[in-house]
Amino acid sequence: MYGGVEQGRWVGFWYGLTSAVKILFWLVLLGVIVQQVYGPSRLAAKRAQVLKQFEQERKSRVIALIHRQEVVSFFGVPVSSSISIEDSEAVLRAIRLTPEDQPIDVILHTPGGHVLAAEQIAKALVERKAKVTVFVPHYAMSGGTLIALAADEIVMDNNAVLGPVDPVVGDMPAGSIVRMVQAKGVAGVSDQMLVLADVAQMARLQVAVFTAEILRKHHPPKKAVEIARVLSEGRWTHDFPIIVVTAQQLGLSVNTKMPLLVYDLMDLYPQGGKNRPSVLFVPVKPGAAERATPADSSSPAPTP
Repeated sequence: MYGGVEQGRWVGFWYGLTSAVKILFWLVLLGVIVQQVYGPSRLAAKRAQVLKQFEQERKSRVIALIHRQEVVSFFGVPVSSSISIEDSEAVLRAIRLTPEDQPIDVILHTPGGHVLAAEQIAKALVERKAKVTVFVPHYAMSGGTLIALAADEIVMDNNAVLGPVDPVVGDMPAGSIVRMVQAKGVAGVSDQMLVLADVAQMARLQVAVFTAEILRKHHPPKKAVEIARVLSEGRWTHDFPIIVVTAQQLGLSVNTKMPLLVYDLMDLYPQGGKNRPSVLFVPVKPGAAERATPADSSSPAPTP
């Protein structure tokens, strides 16, 4: 009799524990679903709020073209993005909806992407009558640089970089393909490589001509051709960092007067794909340290 009661208690205990685990599982699953459904919308609302504030302060149309590695789907799969045809369609629509006399500010953070898409955006921006300003808080490489060249003013963070606009054919730099064939001679390469070199040479010429046309809005023809040649001929690796000083030496209209709201917007585009951040620090707004420092210099130094 006693053993039966004890066994009944154990059965009741395990039944209750199993029920609690099931309830906990469904609560966690519900929480994940709610986060996936409503989390992105809250983040989008915060981004829109910052963009609206930026537009009000500068009396401009603000277009954010920001490519991050973001976590998507219920399994947290990181997806990297770059300039695409869909991006160009959206940017061109935003430009069309902007009055001709209203300035446009482009917040640009991208590794580059589809050449045609970048060229479409650059062409639309360079044809604007009102001022176009491109803000580069971190980097705008390849096609991103091409878009930046269309601006009347490029504002970069002190440590931000641009990059060369030399084309890549397949997974190889066009300039390297052409130089390889020149070094080995026509008899030393295959027919397929000859065709590839021909395509590479055409790609270099096309990008150089387009870049020069974009630059002619702000530079004499000879200077525009010179800058375009430097950026497109393949003298550097495709990921070569063109820092602020180098960009200014090339003749580009670059300054470092970056508004703080641009950094606030970038904070709303967190880098995804990591369960544990690899960089940690205590964020302090500029000027906060000075405000926290005692005004009386005669105060004794704090003891360790």
